[in-house]
Amino acid sequence: MVKVTYEIVPHDGGWAYRSNGVYSETFSSHDEALEAARIVMLEQQVGDEPVEISYQDEKGKWHEEYSDGGDRPEVEIVDPFEPPGAELPA
Repeated sequence: MVKVTYEIVPHDGGWAYRSNGVYSETFSSHDEALEAARIVMLEQQVGDEPVEISYQDEKGKWHEEYSDGGDRPEVEIVDPFEPPGAELPA
């Protein structure tokens, strides 16, 4: 199973969540960035309809795959700036 991690970080004069080196938009507060990451995390858990997928790899070769729409990743939020004793909202 794929695991996706969102990290809450200072970014561009505000706060953002980052995954795989890619930043979200900048939010004015830590709490806004955390809430946005929670929303994205929940959206990642929603299944979809079965579908045929076509994609091109880094060498230019095309691939066809079938997705049943239920293979959702494990998602985690990491917040190194969380105040001591505080917990991430569920």
